[in-house]
Parts: sequence; structure tokens; C-alpha cells
Amino acid sequence: MAVCNVCFRHCDIPEGKTGFCGARTCRGGIVEAANYGRITSLALDPIEKKPLARFHSGSLVLSVGSYGCNLRCPFCQNSDISWSEHAMKFADRAEVITPEELAAAAHRYRTQGNIGLSFTYNEPLIGYEFVRDTAKLVRENGMMNILVTNGTAELEVLDELLPYIDAMNIDLKGFTDRYYSKILGGDRALVMRFIERAAENCHVELTTLIIPDENDSEDEMRELSSWVASLSPEIPLDAVFEYASHDRPLLRVAANTQSGGGISREGDVIPRRGEPELLPARARRPPFPFLGIRQRTSHMVQPAQRGLLIFRQLLRRKPFGIKYQIIS
Repeated sequence: MAVCNVCFRHCDIPEGKTGFCGARTCRGGIVEAANYGRITSLALDPIEKKPLARFHSGSLVLSVGSYGCNLRCPFCQNSDISWSEHAMKFADRAEVITPEELAAAAHRYRTQGNIGLSFTYNEPLIGYEFVRDTAKLVRENGMMNILVTNGTAELEVLDELLPYIDAMNIDLKGFTDRYYSKILGGDRALVMRFIERAAENCHVELTTLIIPDENDSEDEMRELSSWVASLSPEIPLDAVFEYASHDRPLLRVAANTQSGGGISREGDVIPRRGEPELLPARARRPPFPFLGIRQRTSHMVQPAQRGLLIFRQLLRRKPFGIKYQIIS
């Protein structure tokens, strides 16, 4: 048995077994990544899909994912490759690729506009050794590395990766300990420390999925956005809104979070004295209203001076990622 020190759980892992994430195991009394090099997803994506709105906009990035996750978000879009029962089958089924092969693939797609490699889809930090080894080679090839993560890892893990990471999109899923522990199975304080350290060393953008009646109170969103702006007025916050019908009122986060702006259930920004004028989001109708498919709406929030809101749409899949959820 050995103790895993990747995240706050510090799992005691018996020999030959795996920890909570399903991707770290004990072999010979040493904890290692069972998912090292096991790839479940590989695609050349627009960088805005990460999402990154202020980092090499318009470019493409080769995106790679494995299996396993150290959270249990009930609304996860990628649970079919991260933490579901189906995802754990990839421990035996996933294709194995070496860091050298993956770095070479990223370099090969350079002529198609690829700027590097993005570690995403599942939680990459639970297999940080593969991220570190691959990112180092990608950097040696003169290309960039992007990390898309829930930020649920100890700073020692982050410090091993920072020399090779150029940009991160980190989930800040809410701003109460209750929501993190009861709904997600996570640790908010750990994520906040992770974000603080990352923002000091590379380009960082944040994503918050707003779940009605869970993390959408006006007070919580004021506190969250103000904290983000206190780190840096240049950190974008991508607020993704969940709604069950096309006429449901949406929340909107104030762009100038540094001066304490807020939200309104009617979709209006609540300004504070001294705030600059905000540019409204470009509202568009859901792409398939006749299907009644549950939607996600996202506004990119620039926490300080610029006040730019960017709108995008995502389809909301059912938990376990099996099919789209059709609603009446």
C-alpha cells in the first residue's frame, strides 16, 4: 500500500488497486499513473473550444485526453471517458502512445495551423507524469502546451508542470465549500491555491458552470468574480449557464468584477459605482429549438476594464454522456 499525493484525497492505494480517480495505482509500493500514455480522445480543435479566448485566437491545437477524474460532477459532459463505469474500461482498451509519438504528431500538424498540444477531455492532472514528459518534448519542438483542468491537485504537482505549460483553462466550479464538497466531491480551497499559483506563472482563463439553485446566488457570484479580479484584472472568466427551457431567465455576470459588479436573474448586469459601460452579449436563439434540447449558454467575462461579453452555445448531455437529453 502507498499514499497518493496528487490531490486532497491522499488515497491509500493497496498493491495492484487504483485510487478514487481510477487512474492511479500502486505497483511495488509506489504510486504511479495507470493511465500513462493511454489515449481515449485525440482531435485538432479550435483553441476557443478549450475555451481560451485571449490566447492565440483563431489557431488550432491538437487536443488529447485519457481516462479518470478525481471529481464526480453529476453534470459532466465527458463522464463517458472520465469517471463513469464505462470510462474505467479504458484501462484495458485505450490505445497506448508514447510522449515521443504524441509530440511528433503535434509537430506534424503544424502545417495545418496547430500551435501545440492541449491536455484535456478527462482530468489531465491525475496523470501528470505523462503531461510533464510530453509537454517537455513539445516545448523542445518550439510549440506550446495547454492544460484544461479542474485544478484539484497539490501545488507540488503543479510545480512539476509549470516550466512547460503556456496556458491553462481552469474550472472554478463554484464559490462555496458546500457546493464543492457535497455536489462535486472536491476541495474549493485547493483549487483556489492552484489558480493563484498558476496565474503567477502562465496565461490563465477560468470557467464556471452555473447550476440553477446550486451556485447561482447573487452573493456567491459577486464573491467569485471579485476574487478572480483580485488576482488579475486580465483573467477572463467563462460563465456557462444551464437552463431547461428556452424562456428560462438567465444569469449574467458583470464584466467589471474588480469593482464588485454582480448579476441579475432577469439577465441584467448590476453595476457598482465607477464601473465602465458594459458591452451586451450578442444573444442568439438556441440552434435547435424545435427539438427542445437542453442547452448551455456561455458568456465570456473580462473581470476588469474591458467589459466584453462573448456568447456561445453548447449542447448539454445527460450525466454519463450517453445521449442528448430531450425535454418537453
